[in-house]
Amino acid sequence: MAEQVSGVVAGAKGARASVETITIPDPGPGEAVVRVQACGVCHTDLHYREGAISDDFPFLLGHEAAGVVDVVGDGVTDLRPGDYVVLNWRAVCGQCRACARGRPWYCFNTHNAAQPMTLADGRPLSPALGIGAFAEKTLVHAGQCTRVDPRVPPQVAGLLGCGVMAGLGAAINTGGVGRDDTVAVIGCGGVGDAAIAGARMVGARAIIAVDVDDRKLEWATEFGATHTVNSRDHDPVEAIRELTGGVGADVVIDAVGRPETYQQAFYARDLAGTVVLVGVPDPVMRLDLPLLDVFGRGGSLKSSWYGDCLPSRDFPTLVSLHLQGRLPLDRFVTGTIGLGDVEEAFAQMQRGDVLRSVVVL
Repeated sequence: MAEQVSGVVAGAKGARASVETITIPDPGPGEAVVRVQACGVCHTDLHYREGAISDDFPFLLGHEAAGVVDVVGDGVTDLRPGDYVVLNWRAVCGQCRACARGRPWYCFNTHNAAQPMTLADGRPLSPALGIGAFAEKTLVHAGQCTRVDPRVPPQVAGLLGCGVMAGLGAAINTGGVGRDDTVAVIGCGGVGDAAIAGARMVGARAIIAVDVDDRKLEWATEFGATHTVNSRDHDPVEAIRELTGGVGADVVIDAVGRPETYQQAFYARDLAGTVVLVGVPDPVMRLDLPLLDVFGRGGSLKSSWYGDCLPSRDFPTLVSLHLQGRLPLDRFVTGTIGLGDVEEAFAQMQRGDVLRSVVVL
């Protein structure tokens, strides 16, 4: 039977999000209802509220979550009620051309729930990234549920659902950072610090953190940065070159997603080095680079979407690394809040006061 729960909804572009009563239908074939235990507050949710991703209002916000499977629909054989899961927004199809070529992290036909969740008046909701987890319960495709070790608290495990995975994957999966590499990370919020943690975990020799906020640079050192550069005070390109023997870093990760920071990343890398864009640009942004420089400097210019992850492979592994003490996921949690505190969490995020606020239900 369909049930009503509380959830955080963005009703119109730029309007404050509010807690509303929403209706969760019974799961259909291939679907699951998950009782959400924790959900991180991510910049993507703010982008949805501001209409920067689409105009399919109203949105049910939240997507970086962990919880327990409540009930599953027909045909679901690999989940059962009571399973502890992290929700993901890349439920691969296994059949598209990317999956068929053995590259499921590029899947072109990922799954979401077929049925809509609705407001109490019947209006359908658009769930953020196909999840909508600022809610007591949510309806997802069963493939969006990744089982992990329940010893990790939900406010920690859920961070793998987006930002931490994006940053770790940008360094390890997309950037291919390895032992003895030099790495620079521009932008030291949650995603950038996750990239730093990933680079440290795989043995990078030097990890240079770049930001305009000394507080964030201090946080970056806690995750493994060996050097810091405040780009308000110093030219980051020159600073990165100086710290790498005059040649630039092997891998430079732009975790901001602005034309200015991308150009810094482009010129701060070594010849034949790699640039990884993981910060999300606004739709109106444009990039102007001399094509001869693109040709002459060689190397790779890559974008990293969700850290090029495969949730079924990466989430359990990263949880295991956390339990071994090798990946400090808990340090990303600045504080826990309730459903009614999401707007204040957005404000704190915009001021740079937090790495992650996490809604706990």
